[in-house]
Amino acid sequence: MNCSKKYILWFAQEHVDFRFATPFWTVEFADDDAAIQFASRSISLRSIYELWSHSNKVETFHKQLQTYIKTNEKHIEAFKKSSFKIVVETYSKHISQKEKVQRIEKLEYLPLHGEIDLKSPQAEWCYIEFWGLDPTSVPQTPEDILFGRLIAKGQRNLIKELSLKKRKFIGNTSMDAQLSLLMANQALVKNGDLILDPFVGTGSLLISAAKFGGYVIGTDIDFMMLHGRSRPSRITQKVRENDERVRANLQQYDCGDRYIDVVISDFSNTFWREQLKFDAIITDPPYGIREATEKVETKKTSKPNTRTKDMPHYPSTSHYALHHLYVDLLNFAAQHLNLGGRLVCWLPYHREDYTNDLLPRHKNLKLIANSDQPLSGLTSRRLLTYERIDCTHTQDCAQSSCKLPTVLDFRERYFNNGLESRAERRMRKANQRELGRIEALNRGKLITDSKELKNNLNKLRFS
Repeated sequence: MNCSKKYILWFAQEHVDFRFATPFWTVEFADDDAAIQFASRSISLRSIYELWSHSNKVETFHKQLQTYIKTNEKHIEAFKKSSFKIVVETYSKHISQKEKVQRIEKLEYLPLHGEIDLKSPQAEWCYIEFWGLDPTSVPQTPEDILFGRLIAKGQRNLIKELSLKKRKFIGNTSMDAQLSLLMANQALVKNGDLILDPFVGTGSLLISAAKFGGYVIGTDIDFMMLHGRSRPSRITQKVRENDERVRANLQQYDCGDRYIDVVISDFSNTFWREQLKFDAIITDPPYGIREATEKVETKKTSKPNTRTKDMPHYPSTSHYALHHLYVDLLNFAAQHLNLGGRLVCWLPYHREDYTNDLLPRHKNLKLIANSDQPLSGLTSRRLLTYERIDCTHTQDCAQSSCKLPTVLDFRERYFNNGLESRAERRMRKANQRELGRIEALNRGKLITDSKELKNNLNKLRFS
């Protein structure tokens, strides 16, 4: 016997490429508790309602609602004398306040006898008219009319709470709060899980994982970033504060007890013990655009070694190609994830290159989600979610398959995919500046050395 109940899910129209585009879904849950549990983790969800009626025709809608009232008298009895309010929402079509009141007055047969309370009612209902997704082409009648009782609101408040605008420590590539929370949900982070971000940066993904109860660890090759010595990303900030660290971010959001540590590490040469297992790996590897993709590499030189033992050592770095990075990432996840654990990561690409063969694969990792987010007119990135599975063919499982363009990496394509290459564009702009300088001199204008002025400003900033 099916004892499930129907509910309305009302989603915010953001990141619609990650799901079906319609904002209103009708789904089934076992009971209200299951619906509330779903809402407690949903970032894209505005509200969830117990469905009382829905139809694409007004007359049918009212008949279904009246039938629901008659067949659910015992259930409705608990709300008859409660204070209440009814909210009218429309999508893709604006209606006046007078029209909203008219919609509510047509619901006069509702057995609600309590006081109307618009601020803090004991019960809340919502009347929804869905007029399609295109506000420039509104149909004559609504595509759907829905009515239901509010059960719970989603976790949209976390987006504002974790906003980068008020965060203590941010960088050029800090992940925004909403995407970070979505990634933590994709990883199914729960209380007590051990979470790793191997390209941690300023720790945005660690914050979201810690908010859902995970204990978090991060690594990164960027010494200056992890120690808060890099140039500030905020235009109004000249120097970083002394306590700008990943730890400070987690303490800001009362998650300091979930922070284990961050370590300076080269991901291409991992230092983790083989026995160490993580419940999830959540990361956004650098693409080589705003942050460099680097790995430590020993370089042979014919110059004599003049270093002494008391001198600090700064290791040489080289370019870390994306196809090598993702092979290392999948191999690492296959080795260090618990069975059922998840790897959630972003993959940048040029849209004209995309096929399913482009996606990195590993015998021990099952791809269970693949969502697209456009970045520009030519580029996008995919949010990939893998789950660790058991592979009986151990010999095959040792190999990963990562079919990414090896001749031209993402960074090179990004800068050289236009009508002119990056070098050609630089030369053209340099020639334009030189022509402008000559014309200004001919007009008798005094030319200042902007490069020298910029260098002097930087000296003042860091002095």
